[in-house]
Amino acid sequence: MEALAASTDSVDGSTKRFRAKRDAILAAAAQAINEQSAKGMTFADVARRVGLNTTSVTYYFKRKEDLAAACFEYTLEQLHAKLDHALEEPTPQARVARYLALNMDRLARIQRGEATSFAVLSDLRAMEEPVLGRLMTGWREVFRKTRSLWGAGATRAHTDLYGARAHVLLENTFWLPIWLGRYDPDQYRRVEQRLMTVFAHGIAGSSAAWTPTLLDLDTDEAEPGREAFLLAATRLINQLGYRGASVQKIASELNVTKGSFYHHLDAKDDLVIACYKRSLDTMTAAQRRADALPGDDWHRLSSAIATLLDFQFSERGPLMRTTALSGVTPAVRSALVARSNRIARRYAGMMMDGIAQGSIRTIDPLIAAQALMALQNAAFDMRKWASTMPRERAIAFYASTLAFGLFDDRVLTR
Repeated sequence: MEALAASTDSVDGSTKRFRAKRDAILAAAAQAINEQSAKGMTFADVARRVGLNTTSVTYYFKRKEDLAAACFEYTLEQLHAKLDHALEEPTPQARVARYLALNMDRLARIQRGEATSFAVLSDLRAMEEPVLGRLMTGWREVFRKTRSLWGAGATRAHTDLYGARAHVLLENTFWLPIWLGRYDPDQYRRVEQRLMTVFAHGIAGSSAAWTPTLLDLDTDEAEPGREAFLLAATRLINQLGYRGASVQKIASELNVTKGSFYHHLDAKDDLVIACYKRSLDTMTAAQRRADALPGDDWHRLSSAIATLLDFQFSERGPLMRTTALSGVTPAVRSALVARSNRIARRYAGMMMDGIAQGSIRTIDPLIAAQALMALQNAAFDMRKWASTMPRERAIAFYASTLAFGLFDDRVLTR
């Protein structure tokens, strides 16, 4: 019996060591994916991060694709666990508040060194079959569970609205690590409260209505062929990430040769910069043209939001996602994110003016601006959803999530 007990202890100890090492590899791989994308992650880099040699890593994961898939599956498992805890609450608002609190707590623990980052899911679609199918099934289950925070939709319109809310909530929690680093950890609780205020009550003033003006963003393109090239490239990079969208794939999307790529651009980094500049120019144009509109500040802000959502849902979209920047050089990434931050600050300025005027609710404009950036950043992913209804309705449903909050159903009666 003593021999058996000793043998069992040995097996348990070995199993614990195996799991601990495997978890350390997953944590290092997640960090590498977040910095360099799943395609850019290497066994050598992961091994260096955990103090192992490459052969030791391959003992746990035979292929790099297996390691990336395990990281994404772990992220999905953690999202399911958080949603299950949130669903224990009695009301939709309490469930959303619980889900947000759980995410903020995780980010605070990461800052304190008590937890490790999850792999972001922006590269998930760059995986190959059959792994891709399994991961996409897991992602759809997460989406459906998030939508269930609002309960079962009484009508198709309710289900459509709850779907928009689920998407905006998920995207905002994914967006948090992008901007939360500007705050000290002891401010995280305040950030959580301010963000939940936006989720609960929206941005618009109590008497505001949804009557935006769609703005003309068309410009005279000196090189129409280049515009088509940048549009195709933006779509592929958003879907597959910087490293997943190869020059060959972009050229194939347009049915042209690789030589045509180099006719338009000198290098792939130039492509990302050009795509991102196109998107940022579009966002800035919407803000500037909205500034010139008559009416109150809420009308100007809502017109900019509606115009950019219309762009995302149309054939002219998408805008380049900030998450697509993993894999470019730090200097390029820093410059492009800095300009994105200027756009967010411009939104904050519009909200400050509206708060003073009374057309916008008293909220934290810096935090609300980041929520808006997440909303418009990911709207292209909802294009299929938007195609099932009139465009105006899709824009109103999607925008209502932050315009009037995640629990206000007035848009259903429009």
